[in-house]
Amino acid sequence: MTTKELKQKSIEYRKKILKYIVKAKAGHTGGSLSCTDILNVLYNEVMNVSPQNFSSPDRDRYIQSKGHTVEALFVVLADKGFFPEENLNTLCQYQSHYIGHPTRKVNGVEQNTGALGHGLPIAVGTAIAGKLDKKNYKVYTLMGDGEMPEGSNWEAALTAAHYKLDNLCAIVDKNTLQITAPTADVCNTDPLDEKWKSFGWAVREVDGNNVAALKEILQELPFEEGKPSVVIAHTTKGKGVSYMENVLKWHHGVPSGEEYEQAIKELDEALSVI
Repeated sequence: MTTKELKQKSIEYRKKILKYIVKAKAGHTGGSLSCTDILNVLYNEVMNVSPQNFSSPDRDRYIQSKGHTVEALFVVLADKGFFPEENLNTLCQYQSHYIGHPTRKVNGVEQNTGALGHGLPIAVGTAIAGKLDKKNYKVYTLMGDGEMPEGSNWEAALTAAHYKLDNLCAIVDKNTLQITAPTADVCNTDPLDEKWKSFGWAVREVDGNNVAALKEILQELPFEEGKPSVVIAHTTKGKGVSYMENVLKWHHGVPSGEEYEQAIKELDEALSVI
């Protein structure tokens, strides 16, 4: 895709995320909007995974550690043809598989996630398996900066460096806000870049809401031979909707009818000037 097409795709994804969250009357709005561009570039430009090869042992693997922002993942998976988009009309409804966190009952989801700090350990194990099986697939995991204090992440980080897992890429959606307060106030983990480097990882930083920059940096993997890669993606929580951006209550706020209309109007305006 061209940069213009990727930008258009991100806006359409954001509109759909809001649509299904409003219909469900539940969802993690701000974090889904912050990671939309990352998922867009991964699925449309970087990863070798599709409905056609999802059962192949040679496919790339994506594990969403920040599982609470599953609405963004569901919208992208539907767009890629893993399931009919109309299924999302059942989001968060009784007996629906489309619940508030990823589950393997949904086609295209690699692992059940949502308990923070679990995605990276799973990704490390998957990357080790790839090395042992002499496979060329890559493993990607998306983490939130709010889950960085989880000790399981750092055990996994040490293990990844020890086994020289250059088939592994972790992406940190650093939107600086979590459910109760700014991440720096809850448990400050900065400077993240120095921490990851000290654990033996190759580190890059990027504007996580810039699709062109994301595409460029993710096509450089691995950043260093023999080292796992981490991308610290600086994003805006609630990206694309003026009244949501960097506002704490939209961690899991659901727009009212009037707020939804305003959000769609803003996104349509952004789409018209690309």
